Amino acid sequence: MQSLYEWDFYGRKPKSLEKIVETDIKEFGPGLKDENFVWQLISGVISHLSDINKIIEKAAPEWPVEQITIIDRNILRIGLYELLYSDKEEVPPKVAINEAIELAKTFGGESSGKFINGVLGTVYKEIENK
Repeated sequence: MQSLYEWDFYGRKPKSLEKIVETDIKEFGPGLKDENFVWQLISGVISHLSDINKIIEKAAPEWPVEQITIIDRNILRIGLYELLYSDKEEVPPKVAINEAIELAKTFGGESSGKFINGVLGTVYKEIENK
């Protein structure tokens, strides 16, 4: 989340993300057992970024993606990636939603948890009804 935030904050330059992630892992993740998970999550979000942004716009039409706070926007991106594209055995949908809500409550603003819950809940209901 921190790397995506930083990448987004500094203008989403494609070539800068790898360096940002490497720096963040060194600085904030010493002893991290599985760097592959970090890279899998980052790569997954980036490879599906356009689709994820469209889903955010559809689920929260009154909030254009660029008007959503950077932290909330990237928590949504991670949550939607896990909800829609990750292995459901590894990360069940309700776990993905709950983890995103907890990130929002910890790092976002006062209403971030409710906002993240609303958007991810809307998407989850839609995919459950298919």
